[in-house]
Amino acid sequence: MSEVPSPLADRSVAAIVVAAGTGTRAGKDLPKQYVRWRGKPVLRHSVERLLDAGCAPVMVAIAPGADELAAEAVGDLEGVAFCTGGDTRQQSVANALERLAGAVPSIILIHDAARPIVPNAVVERLVDALSGSPGAIPTLPVVDSLAVARDGLMGDKADRDTLRRVQTPQAFRFPEILAAHRDWGGTPDAGDDAQVLRAHGGKIALVEGDEALKKLTFAEDFELDRPAIRTGMGFDVHRLAEGESLWLGGLQIEHTHGLAGHSDADVALHAITDAVLGAIGAGDIGDHFPPSDPQWKGASSDQFLAHAVTRANEAGYAICNIDLTIICEAPKIGPHRAAMRDRIAQILGVETSAISVKATTTEGLGLTGRREGIAAQAVATLAAIG
Repeated sequence: MSEVPSPLADRSVAAIVVAAGTGTRAGKDLPKQYVRWRGKPVLRHSVERLLDAGCAPVMVAIAPGADELAAEAVGDLEGVAFCTGGDTRQQSVANALERLAGAVPSIILIHDAARPIVPNAVVERLVDALSGSPGAIPTLPVVDSLAVARDGLMGDKADRDTLRRVQTPQAFRFPEILAAHRDWGGTPDAGDDAQVLRAHGGKIALVEGDEALKKLTFAEDFELDRPAIRTGMGFDVHRLAEGESLWLGGLQIEHTHGLAGHSDADVALHAITDAVLGAIGAGDIGDHFPPSDPQWKGASSDQFLAHAVTRANEAGYAICNIDLTIICEAPKIGPHRAAMRDRIAQILGVETSAISVKATTTEGLGLTGRREGIAAQAVATLAAIG
């Protein structure tokens, strides 16, 4: 929860979260308000943001039979109550308003559960606007060209300068919106609560909305929910042995000893592979290429790293940069650093500038200090695609 002071300090503001819909367009097994998004049910995000803004109580309108789902999502939060919604959005809000009528808050915010991010700045703008109007809604300009569709053909041009995208939460003086819902005589689908108040003769102020208030509607809205940046760390060590070829950073290097292992034992590529796999939560190199499988005996480690990149891409991520440190007394890495960067970049499919190769020693300490082996550690940073 945020430690920023509430924008509603010293004001009597309650909230309603409409969560009685089925959310079928999201293509999930559960109504979308109960689907986990960024680690929590969508509904919990919405309710926590309103509580954080200073709303009390927060009344959640839920579908009949959804008591268990709702309790699991937000039942542990102080200041939350539930009511049963109706067949339409308007009826759900009306039921919630009646439940709050005894508390008589001066202001009510009405919000769609499927908009999980509620910026405090928008809430403050909405509440401030009620000093001049009984209702206020957040809006955004329409940036695309618009056209009226008629029988599958383009009709008249729509004037986007006079149109706005409407968001929630919407703010109202409580007595006015309660009276408007009690007097609602329009079609069963009111669209939103601003339309209900407008039909009752109330004026609606427009305030600046926020793109963060995006409504989660379709399956892709959930599928694209992933951190913009992910980081993984990898570490590997192999012993040095006579009679082995030394592969390091994708290069074969002349040396008195080579690294021993089931594959070519390239500790540098192994560390990077583990870092990439770790960044997407896909285990480690042993999960994908078990040393017990004879097909990987003597295998070139570049195919392990290429596989990790493919898995990252499938998860929706691209390699942003790699920071590799090789730990050994010998051979000297400096003469090979540039070629290693180029080779690693080639395997990863990135620019060489995205690859850092460093080397250090342990000042004669440990297995690397005794020249018994070579170790490597890597950090991989991945960026979301799209």
